[in-house]
Amino acid sequence: MNDRYDGYSGSYSGDASNTSDQYELVGYDEYGQPVYRQVPQQPAQYEYPQAPQGYGYDPYATGQQPPVPSYDTYDPYGAGAPAQQGPPPSYDPYGAVAGTGQQQRVEEQTATAHIPAQAAPRTEPAARERDGAPEYRTEQFSFVEEPDENSEDVIDWLKFTESRTERREEARRRGRSRVVALVVVLVLCVTGGVGYLWYAGKLPGFGSADSGKGAADTAGPQNRDVIVVHLHNTKGGGTSTALLVNNTTTKQGTTVLLPNSLALTDDEGSATTLGKSVGGDGSSGTRDAIDTVLGTDVEGTWRLDTPYLNNLVELVGNIDIDTNADVPDPAAKSGKKATSPLVKKGKQQTLSGPMAVAYATYRAPGESETAQLMRFGQVMQGVLRKLSSDPHAATVTVQSLAQILDPSLGEKDLGAFLAKLADRAKGGDYKTALLPVQQDGTLSEQATDSVVKDVLGGTVKNPGKDASVRVGIKNATGVKARTEKARVSLVNGGYTFVDAGTGTTAQAASQVTYKDADRKQDAVEVAKTLGLPTSAVRKGKTVANADVSVVLGQNYTGGQ
Repeated sequence: MNDRYDGYSGSYSGDASNTSDQYELVGYDEYGQPVYRQVPQQPAQYEYPQAPQGYGYDPYATGQQPPVPSYDTYDPYGAGAPAQQGPPPSYDPYGAVAGTGQQQRVEEQTATAHIPAQAAPRTEPAARERDGAPEYRTEQFSFVEEPDENSEDVIDWLKFTESRTERREEARRRGRSRVVALVVVLVLCVTGGVGYLWYAGKLPGFGSADSGKGAADTAGPQNRDVIVVHLHNTKGGGTSTALLVNNTTTKQGTTVLLPNSLALTDDEGSATTLGKSVGGDGSSGTRDAIDTVLGTDVEGTWRLDTPYLNNLVELVGNIDIDTNADVPDPAAKSGKKATSPLVKKGKQQTLSGPMAVAYATYRAPGESETAQLMRFGQVMQGVLRKLSSDPHAATVTVQSLAQILDPSLGEKDLGAFLAKLADRAKGGDYKTALLPVQQDGTLSEQATDSVVKDVLGGTVKNPGKDASVRVGIKNATGVKARTEKARVSLVNGGYTFVDAGTGTTAQAASQVTYKDADRKQDAVEVAKTLGLPTSAVRKGKTVANADVSVVLGQNYTGGQ
């Protein structure tokens, strides 16, 4: 098969003697090679117009100009020739006359070679005469543009590559930003956590932010909120008293247990005890007497009967404490030995309401009052550890008890106060202390220094201008009755009597001591009231809960 490619029309054709098929250029593949498709085609039969006899001329011949017929046609290359009658001889695509066959017109060949993806062939004005010869018309030809680096495919690929690179760079920038933000958040969280632990004093090896300040404040005046709670045993009888102290300066909570044997002075100035005062003088009289002896400022009284203590423990969901004794069931019939104790001795025993009441009021045969008071203090601290630290929630708990409170201490005030103590107890900033008293009920020097001064801050209470002067009397005469004589003299003189105990040894001369300079004149008047010489007055140390201290010596006779 002899195939020929028409370079002018872009068609690929076989030899007419062998086949009538033609191949048409349809585009280029990805490697730039031409792609063809086969187009079957029948040999075209041409009918030429009748014209005078004659033959065309050879366009390559020189010399003579053929005669112009009445009408004429042009060969594919634009040279005019007279029309011939009958089919003319065939010629090849390059203009040479063929011996046999018929040649298609160049216009039809170029039309079949048009590629839709390319621009249509450009047209120009009709051929015009130039230099005595006509020009060829360009619409007879179709040219295929070769793709280059500026083609649309290349441009699109460059754009795609550039946009993908930009997206990758943007993703890297966002990733770096996220990593930096995460590191900053982690650093802030760690710094904040360590700072909180340091501030709270819970960081091992470091003190809290308030440690230095607290030490400085301890040496100066401190603010304390104090209420007194009386536990009344409605079945077994008797009372137990404790002071609940919230030191807002040192952020320390304390339960101070007060023995019933503590010596007090009633409203009439007569000597009495704490146990008698709770049952006789009522809440306000007992509160004032405690203030006088200890130099505190008790803000209110909370009477807690044993049924309410039972309900309180049940409301907070039982308590867990270390019990120091086996407690029998009080509800067991007398004369019958219980098979097992109601409360067992041991570490972290869970106590319900009835068990807590039994343990708080239990006093074994032969035990001192101090042992029972310590159990009461354990129960109170266990309740505070389970009570809510939220003032509103604590108030709701108090309201749920449905008890009648003292007018000096309402439900909201009590709830807010207990919530603060609960926060101390949960944080480990809570302790229980026993106020030591001597056998006669008076305060010992140990009690004055360790509890009255350090815990209760008896020196903090500053009486007003019109308040009576508190005078502490310590009997060192060797005669116990002279304490009562001194008390009567001072009360009649408008002073507040404070029992400072009895000296272990007798002292010959009496002493009147004042601590602050503005109390010097008060000390002189106290000496005159007791019938002592003014030369006995001097500046020095006084008991913690008194403005003026007096040590009665053997020269005190009991009157002016």
